[in-house]
Amino acid sequence: MRRAELKHYFDSPEFERDYHTDEPLGCFVQAEKTRFAVWAPTASRVLLSLYRDGGSTQAFETAALRRGERGVWVYETPRNLDGVYYDYLITAHRATRRTADPYARACGVNGHRSMAVDLAKTDPDGWVDDRAPEKTGEDIIYELHVKDFSWDPAGGAPENVRGKYAALCLDGTTLMGRGEYPTLVNHIRRLGVTHVQLMPVYDYGSVDETGERDAFNWGYDPVNYNIPDGSYSSDPTDGYARIREMKAAVMALHKAGLRVIMDVVYNHTYQLESNLFKTVPWYYVRQKADGNASNGSGCGCEIASERSMCGKYILDSVLYWAEEYHIDGFRFDLMGLHDVELMNGIRSALNARFAEGEKLLYGEPWAGGKPAPRPGTMLCDKGHLKELHPSVGAFCDATRDAVKGSVMDERGLGFVNGGTFNAGYMACCVKGWAGDSPDMTYRCPMQTVSYLSCHDDWTLWDKLVFTMTGGRDYEALHPQVLRANRLAAAMLFCCQGHLFMLSGEEFGRTKQGIRNSYRSPVAINRMDWNRAWENRALVDYYRGLIALRKQLPGLTDKTILAGERLLEATDVGPGTALLRLDNRGENSAYREVCMVFNTSDHDVQVNLPGGDWTLLCDGESSWLWKAAMTVSGSAEVKAAACLILGKAK
Repeated sequence: MRRAELKHYFDSPEFERDYHTDEPLGCFVQAEKTRFAVWAPTASRVLLSLYRDGGSTQAFETAALRRGERGVWVYETPRNLDGVYYDYLITAHRATRRTADPYARACGVNGHRSMAVDLAKTDPDGWVDDRAPEKTGEDIIYELHVKDFSWDPAGGAPENVRGKYAALCLDGTTLMGRGEYPTLVNHIRRLGVTHVQLMPVYDYGSVDETGERDAFNWGYDPVNYNIPDGSYSSDPTDGYARIREMKAAVMALHKAGLRVIMDVVYNHTYQLESNLFKTVPWYYVRQKADGNASNGSGCGCEIASERSMCGKYILDSVLYWAEEYHIDGFRFDLMGLHDVELMNGIRSALNARFAEGEKLLYGEPWAGGKPAPRPGTMLCDKGHLKELHPSVGAFCDATRDAVKGSVMDERGLGFVNGGTFNAGYMACCVKGWAGDSPDMTYRCPMQTVSYLSCHDDWTLWDKLVFTMTGGRDYEALHPQVLRANRLAAAMLFCCQGHLFMLSGEEFGRTKQGIRNSYRSPVAINRMDWNRAWENRALVDYYRGLIALRKQLPGLTDKTILAGERLLEATDVGPGTALLRLDNRGENSAYREVCMVFNTSDHDVQVNLPGGDWTLLCDGESSWLWKAAMTVSGSAEVKAAACLILGKAK
């Protein structure tokens, strides 16, 4: 068949009727039997090759798979092949391709060859008793990259584990190992976050696992979706090591009181001719009318999630990570390329397999280009978020851009760096852009992921430096930038929804003005732990905001009625607004919360609603709530600062 004919064939209901299967796929090792099953309905022949290791070119045995029902090819042997490597030769459309198993759970170096594995052998000591920490009333998500998180020697990690899964297992690390200022997991635990979001840790192709130790990439280049990447392991040639060490990292994070979210990239593959493509050519990728690959991801291709076996592959993969690796949530890269039916199905399956809402699920409600889904497919873009289950979340770019300026324009201004500010727009941010009105994108704050910065685009600090200083001295702790950063953080922490932050945002992380550092040197990307010490006052401000937010049900309410808590949103002067929230809730010390934001360059005297108000936070300290000081009548709000107050019951 020609490519355009294949598109029509794969999109037809007849193909799905004849070839959809729920039969388990992959390699399954038992004590006295190993079973190989691969879905390849268009294949005319499938050969299995077995190898002693993950790098040799000479197979020690080959065998033909038999074609079963609904396009599944099977080979069974009365042997335990644990630790044996394998791949397939698949002939389809008169072409033969060698491929790793797209359903594999283990692989050799650089993921080129799959490995049969007894997964019980990969469990670290204590794994059977591993449990996620209890859920709290709020989610504060902290995004980190395994390599850049521990690469800086000042972080205190031993040299042999810097940039590795093992560094996430370290306890009690301090700056330069001096025993004073906390670093690594010790730092984020002290910060008060509840979840860490790991940037891609599946097997990806843009870093050579046998190359230089400082080789770096963000990892949005999937090769093997169900296998940890070997570059973060102690030995990428050992198929067991990467699995065992990632499990150990998850367990260590759980013991540190942190839940673990996995950044997943099912929207495209590293290369068009991926393992999925080689198994069933053109089935797993969307095609334009002429049959060529569509590029809605901006990375060369896009996955056809609406095709039933493709959607099943993604669902099965998510469930596998949740069950085998105890992953607590999933962040979907370019979720706007996936169909609503798939994401709702994943939500339902996670709820059925675990407790309702136990696993977080959210993603980016946009694409990287123009997608080409099957006609009639509803995608998870910003126009369709209200069609999603209420607990399928999405990043809120409206708040991000309102506070600091557009990520599409280096010179774009937001609330804190000279842009227009008013109570009405801030009210939308506070409500997490959730509600029934047409101008609200989300159904409820349970769907909203409020944030200021992530790995993409400029760091918050770099954006503020460029727009506020007119220069590019990103290292200096500019006083006006520090004030703006604090105000931006206060605005974010006063928004409903799940809260998300880039690792290092709390100490003014800089990437020297590089917008997207996905392949910049690790020296640019690394977490600078000396900077965390130098800018510890800003860290302390974030710490106080996190601790305060957890006490304010008016902000952490994620129900459909959360928006009704906003009692007032008033402009009280040029660049200054006052907002008031109903803060009633179990164990809440304050009946109401009043938030005043002054984006102007001068101090402002603001009339307060009647009664006594407890000072909770201002532009200098986010720990005022500990002192229990009260004001009434009016209060001064410093230039480029906030004032947050609570009214007792």
